[in-house]
Amino acid sequence: MPADNDLCSLRWDPASATVTIIDQTLLPHTLRWCHLDSLEDFCHAISSMQVRGAPLIGITAAFGLAHALAQDPSLENLERVRATLLATRPTAVNLQWALQQVVAEVASLQPGERAAQALACAQRLRLEDVASCALIGDYGLQLLTDIPVTGTLNIMTHCNAGWLATIQWGTALAPIYKAQAAGLAVHVWVSETRPRNQGMNLTAWELQRAGVPCTVVADNSCGELMRRGEVDCVLVGSDRTAANGDVCNKVGTYLKALAAHDNGVPFYVALPWSTIDLDCPSGLDIPIEERDAAEVLSVYGLDAKGEGHQVNLAAAGTHARNPAFDITPARLVSGLITERGVFAASGAALARPPDA
Repeated sequence: MPADNDLCSLRWDPASATVTIIDQTLLPHTLRWCHLDSLEDFCHAISSMQVRGAPLIGITAAFGLAHALAQDPSLENLERVRATLLATRPTAVNLQWALQQVVAEVASLQPGERAAQALACAQRLRLEDVASCALIGDYGLQLLTDIPVTGTLNIMTHCNAGWLATIQWGTALAPIYKAQAAGLAVHVWVSETRPRNQGMNLTAWELQRAGVPCTVVADNSCGELMRRGEVDCVLVGSDRTAANGDVCNKVGTYLKALAAHDNGVPFYVALPWSTIDLDCPSGLDIPIEERDAAEVLSVYGLDAKGEGHQVNLAAAGTHARNPAFDITPARLVSGLITERGVFAASGAALARPPDA
């Protein structure tokens, strides 16, 4: 992958002490960097999905907490800001995890020391994420090279788990980038990922920029592609994985896991260890975010003149539901690819990991 700040989702400029993020709601048509200058900016970036993906959400929140402590380092403000950031999105566990990391390091310090230590913690989490994702790519590459194929390896993804969802490399896309660098012939089936189309708008955009051959397909076509034998493995990310190995990821993941299981296609989940919630017994205990029904009933795109429009897809008065995530039972998961190695999706395997 390119050097730091070339292809990355969140930039930190020590000279100006500013955080800059890609507004992912404008992709793939417009690449725009935005400064986050207030707590409201950080909260809006997370809740509106200018930033998304569990690792990136957590790191953005860590920088937001550091920014707020620079204005008011009191314990009261620390708790208020932590709660405010935590409420922006309920499902991805990295948000809670990253905020806990910062709070644990600064709460016992003198007020004048808190902001600097919080910033140091956020910067460290950012760098650790890059290193973790690179290791996920290495372990995932070993799995990909063991899949018996003749010619091109066809990998299916869902949603976006590339560097746009982390800082660099990504989780589910990291093994693909590593495979490309190793000279393996790979092709990626990119499911569109309705209703926000993160696969079509973000994953395809990433892969095209990296020169990785890819094809966008409708979500409902993925099972048929597996039935035809055109998919060698499915590789997805996770927003939270429970202690028993159940995986919470973008809605539609469960259907792909079912189709993969029925057709004997390996189904791997790539995630940093911070996304595993050992305090959460099973997928039944994970809160599923419900988003605005308008995301289902309308779509944004460019017309022939290159002008952007929001277009209604359904008749006026149509009701819709919009769960943002679903749960894939551990029994459907072939393995969890982490920076600590590859694990079975089971409580026994996750309870006794090797040291980080």
